[in-house]
Amino acid sequence: MIEPYDLGKNNIAEYSQKIQIDDIVRRANKEVKRQILQSQIEVMGLKLNLLTSNTRFNGKRYWFSCPICNNRVGTIYRDPVSLLVGCRNCLKIKYRKQRYKGMLEGADL
Repeated sequence: MIEPYDLGKNNIAEYSQKIQIDDIVRRANKEVKRQILQSQIEVMGLKLNLLTSNTRFNGKRYWFSCPICNNRVGTIYRDPVSLLVGCRNCLKIKYRKQRYKGMLEGADL
């Protein structure tokens, strides 16, 4: 039986397709951020892939994909001699403190 002011199931919000501006802006922001990051990498003359991971509160974190081992890393290095591009592990780069570990640095004897 039809009640007064009953327009049927088709006119109920739950049965209608929703288009929310916040969703569109969120998607656009993600795409713009990715495009900007990619263009900045290309300006530096590097061809690197970007990866993403989900953060704890539904955000995205961007990573480089190491061209040698394909692991996701936050920092990419370019070797000054060979000009190879890769992560610290692949290029066998150590921090100064690791390099001199166990040695007396600058000790006045």
